[in-house]
Amino acid sequence: MNIPSKKSTIAGVVLAGGRAMRMDNQDKGLILFKNRPLIAYALEALSFVSQQTFINANRNLIAYEAFGHLVITDQTDSYEGPLAGILTTLIHADAELLLVMPCDTPYFKAEHLQRLLTTRAEHKADIAIAFDGEQLHPLFLALKTTLTENLRDYLASGQRKVSDWLKPLNSVYVDFSHEPSIFININSSDELAALEAQDT
Repeated sequence: MNIPSKKSTIAGVVLAGGRAMRMDNQDKGLILFKNRPLIAYALEALSFVSQQTFINANRNLIAYEAFGHLVITDQTDSYEGPLAGILTTLIHADAELLLVMPCDTPYFKAEHLQRLLTTRAEHKADIAIAFDGEQLHPLFLALKTTLTENLRDYLASGQRKVSDWLKPLNSVYVDFSHEPSIFININSSDELAALEAQDT
């Protein structure tokens, strides 16, 4: 694998701030998959492409701090969804670009993040969004941090839907249709058990 070099102008965030209702309210990022916390896979991927990595979490903060990255909470305590986590990261990040990925997708690697960055740059887009050939995956993003005020205004209007925020932006879709399995995520105990069994 060709590991991309680190870029001083790139920050990254792993979104681990949700309630995980389908996981019986367990903190998904801390659940073990193949003997490693799920979030460890995302942090490893980001370590190759971002100089500054954040964890967005709203509970178990001490456990997340043990991973050695700055843990940031949403601006409110009402669990307003992933865009709230992206906004708080944009506010904290000292970078030109922000990479975003969720905490529960262990097969999304550094080279996939680099493709988001490269495609965004090639198209001079404000944001690059992952696409599996059939649907968008709007929590896998590379975006300009100049979108901070745009996102702040969107959330202040009471809207929360990620896809609606993305629609009017100058965006490019990054085609991962040749490897859609990288988007496999874990939403329930049954899914976790099935994936563990599949990978043994």
